[in-house]
Amino acid sequence: MSAAGWMLVAAPVAALVLLTALLRPRAAGVVAPHRLGVVRAALLTGVFAVLTVEVLGALDALTLPAFALAWLLFVAGVAVLAGRRRDTAAPRAATAGSRRAVLVGATVGGPTVGAASGPQPPADAPAPPATVRGGVAALLAGWADRLTHLRRTATRGERLLAGTVLAVVLIELVVALLAEPNNFDSQTYHLPKVEHWVAQGSLEFWPTAIHRQVTIPPGAEYLLLHLRLFTGGDALHNLVQWAAGIGCLLAATRITAQLGGGRRAQLVTAFLLATTPMVALQATSTQTDLVAAAWAACAATLVLDGLRRRAGLTDALALGAATGLTALTKTSGLIAVGPLLLLWGLAQLRLARRPAGDAADLEAPAGARQVARTVGGSLLVLLVAATVVGPFLARETAEFGHPLGPPRLRESIPMERHDPAAVLVNALRIGHTAFDTPLAPLRAGTASAIMDGSRAVGVDPQDRAITFGREVFPVPAWYPDEDRVAFPLAGALALVGAVVALARPRRVVPVRSGALRAYAGVVVGAVLLHTAMIKWQPWGNRLLLYALVLAVPLAGLWVDAVLRRRAGTGRRSVAAGLVVTVLATSALAGVLALSYGFPRRLVGAGSVFTTGEWDTRFLRRPQWADEFRWAASAVRASDARRIGLVQQNDNWEYPWWLLLRDDDGRSPELVALQSVLPDRPPADPTSVDAIVCTGPRTECARLVPAGWTIEYRDHVGYALPPTH
Repeated sequence: MSAAGWMLVAAPVAALVLLTALLRPRAAGVVAPHRLGVVRAALLTGVFAVLTVEVLGALDALTLPAFALAWLLFVAGVAVLAGRRRDTAAPRAATAGSRRAVLVGATVGGPTVGAASGPQPPADAPAPPATVRGGVAALLAGWADRLTHLRRTATRGERLLAGTVLAVVLIELVVALLAEPNNFDSQTYHLPKVEHWVAQGSLEFWPTAIHRQVTIPPGAEYLLLHLRLFTGGDALHNLVQWAAGIGCLLAATRITAQLGGGRRAQLVTAFLLATTPMVALQATSTQTDLVAAAWAACAATLVLDGLRRRAGLTDALALGAATGLTALTKTSGLIAVGPLLLLWGLAQLRLARRPAGDAADLEAPAGARQVARTVGGSLLVLLVAATVVGPFLARETAEFGHPLGPPRLRESIPMERHDPAAVLVNALRIGHTAFDTPLAPLRAGTASAIMDGSRAVGVDPQDRAITFGREVFPVPAWYPDEDRVAFPLAGALALVGAVVALARPRRVVPVRSGALRAYAGVVVGAVLLHTAMIKWQPWGNRLLLYALVLAVPLAGLWVDAVLRRRAGTGRRSVAAGLVVTVLATSALAGVLALSYGFPRRLVGAGSVFTTGEWDTRFLRRPQWADEFRWAASAVRASDARRIGLVQQNDNWEYPWWLLLRDDDGRSPELVALQSVLPDRPPADPTSVDAIVCTGPRTECARLVPAGWTIEYRDHVGYALPPTH
């Protein structure tokens, strides 16, 4: 990558830092203001990235110069605004005791394991003020003060938790930078759609045999498009999900603080989330689930702010951005964001009607104005969300007559039966896959019980109306594969935390029990909605990732509550011992996932340190690597300029974009010889200079013009006209 490319890659990072300084709240009593600043900055940066793609795509200008100009103007504008903002309020006095108790980012830490729990400041206690500075200097000084405070005051256990999280994040960064993108879905449709946009310079749909290239929401791929244009390749593509993982950690720990958790509770939350194998593996991938989870977590932390104070313009804009980005990345995330928005709206209405001061009731005109303001804020949230996701939905509607795409998409993933028995069976199967463990007898026994119970209530456990495609329940999901790996430890702790939060919230946090119970209810409701709306599938665990990220704060709070009680004999000491054991096991699971996870690992066969570029790209299907290169070499030798594609819905297209590039790196002209889009006919086979095929030879032969020579191996083939 050129020096100019590095500068452009730095532009989004610079914008994020400047916006964090600009959007960090200064008001007293805001929980974790620095993390809230990061959330707001990430949302604004994401919206800018999305709208840049939409606007330039509408102008047929998806080019490097256009993107470079847009980002340079954006960074310059943000820098001017950040430079004008200065802290004007004098630092608030803080007692020495409160300084010692301040949390990293906002709240106080709990006592050492086994120590007595003394009086603690409220969870929203402001951090110790630094000298009065403005802009980025104040932001960096604030982070430095908090890190210094953590290092000086943290217990040994807290340091261990924080050190583990930091180590995991840094190892993920190494893997993300060293490993070439090799996710299966990315080879089929995530990355090919980016290459199509670059090649045609617009977002216009194209003929294709792989409908997911145009029907699946493209929010994460919009972000990849910026990196693709800046760098000319995919070397940094994995960093989008890695950054999303950081966003999940920041948002989840802030949620824990908002619900009354101290420093230890927040560190436990970060620890559980970071060491969950699904999170660790996806953080080095070009999948999209972690990006969707990060936007949903941003929405959740903004909603919790709205439970305690009336939302302003900034809050409504940020919440609308989080909603729109979630919908544009993965519509399943709306299963959680929808109930969260409902909770926010109800809370805002309650706050609007709250008596002011000592008055028994609001004056009628004032109350009406506040209610109207709340309604207006809700409409603004929806308007911003529609601005973000609306252009894509409009293209879907124009192409397929429905904003959610063609019937095959709408019928393949959503549940087609909603009777109680079918929903129950679906929920049990999803739960079985999510909580899978290496204990084969346990897996077989529970699966058998679920299937027998399903038949007993009159539901076929393999019913196509509640099962994706032709998949068959059960499947093993315990092993560390980025698309399937279960999360029994974090999931079990989250489940216990949710049950306790609903039944006895004051046992978890002595204050804000109402907010904790409401949040737990929304999370549980989202999981139940998911099981009622999404069919079981072998890789369904990654579809639940957004719910896991939202639920882990409940686990962190409950674990901290168990550890906070005075150690002694009986059930309390047993519970604390079990919790510590589970935490240690979770750490081991995270280490094993990073060390031996698939398809990117640190050690063993396929290690990112010892495996070559093309072998890494084909780790999912190593038998295809030589076949793709063999066919591409023959086509390149023929000097073909326009190349036809023959493939099926789940075949890999992305390798052709890499192997058939011009010597100067320009994208090849690849056109589909099949199309599942009714209004976009495929190219005429006689109009191309060569044809490359994946899948059955018979399908390739059916489309190759008479007289052409076909060469085929097991999975890949090519065809050339008689002159070659």
